[in-house]
Amino acid sequence: MPETDARLLLVDDETVFRRNLARLLQSRNFTVFQAENGHDGLELLLRQPVEAVILDVKMPGMDGIETLRRIKAGYPAIEVILLTGQSSAADGVAGMKAGAFDYLSKPVEIDHLVGKLKQVHEKIGLEEAHHREAAFREKMKKRMAAAERLASLGTLSAGLAHEINNPLAIIGQSVKWIQLRLKPHAPGSLIVSRADMEKSLDNINTSVDRIRRITHQLLGSVRRQTPRMDEVDPKQLIDEAVELVKGLAGDKGVDIRKDFHGGRQRIWSDPGALRQVLTNLMINAVQASGNGGSITVSTDKWDDGVQMRIEDNGEGIPEENLERIFEPFFTTKAPGEGTGLGLFVIKTIMEKLGGSIDVHSRVGQRTVFTLRLPKIDARDREKRRRSSNPG
Repeated sequence: MPETDARLLLVDDETVFRRNLARLLQSRNFTVFQAENGHDGLELLLRQPVEAVILDVKMPGMDGIETLRRIKAGYPAIEVILLTGQSSAADGVAGMKAGAFDYLSKPVEIDHLVGKLKQVHEKIGLEEAHHREAAFREKMKKRMAAAERLASLGTLSAGLAHEINNPLAIIGQSVKWIQLRLKPHAPGSLIVSRADMEKSLDNINTSVDRIRRITHQLLGSVRRQTPRMDEVDPKQLIDEAVELVKGLAGDKGVDIRKDFHGGRQRIWSDPGALRQVLTNLMINAVQASGNGGSITVSTDKWDDGVQMRIEDNGEGIPEENLERIFEPFFTTKAPGEGTGLGLFVIKTIMEKLGGSIDVHSRVGQRTVFTLRLPKIDARDREKRRRSSNPG
């Protein structure tokens, strides 16, 4: 196996030994920087990034163990190999406890040292691959969440069109009535009362507010944004989610009921993310219920927070699928009808918010999804607000 071209720092107060060892390592294609004591080594690390440090334990002034501690404190990714005297194995053990990769006894066998450096290089490569994989997984989770929001938007579009068309029709009728009354010589133009005019204007204002509320809730559910923690009223979020799904449910003949318990409650969470969770679960419940079905959305106190339940009387979930429904890409729908990401995204969101989601179901009878979220006490509330909204 060819040697690596890794960058190393060699710290040893014995000048002849250090230079000879550096020459041997350079002949194996290592890039070697040298320092004669711990202070100089730490100064060099500020200017030259390295993969590993070869460090003598016995040095005047700052010894190798203290230098090791400072390296690991400032550069935790750098691996350190200690060099000890033949009778100083205890120093090597102490170094391992302080975070050293390994220790070797002087005089050093170059092939043995090179073997250790190869192990360091392989370890760093594996850790970097792990970090890249973790970053890729996180990126894919965000993309899947965005894709699921768009899929939900498509499902909601028919119901939302119905919800918006109703107030638009009222606005149109009221405007035409006012225009007709304001035309000269139009029938009834002289007998319009102030009360009738104010009623028409009130109808317009109410309808405009209705459309504004619908669009605001829709944007809050699908807009891509970083988590923003705030004080949340679970009942208000349920009301908003029901409004978003109500048109879709009406078109499919599904009745949505709300059942609130536990008095006034507040939790510290991300309202946009929770609204997305509730909306998606209600859409699933509408699709599972079918014509004439019903959904009950409830909230109540939980041990140290609040729980929300979405229950439908639909087709239910077979027992063999209950443990798999939160897996990515698992779906029982026909090809092209589902991504298999919805419940996976929901579970991911709940875990990020410090909560949980459970499901219970009986085939042909009902399915209940239960969301549980902790409540943050007043002492932590302001701290979290400041960390969530810096500046």
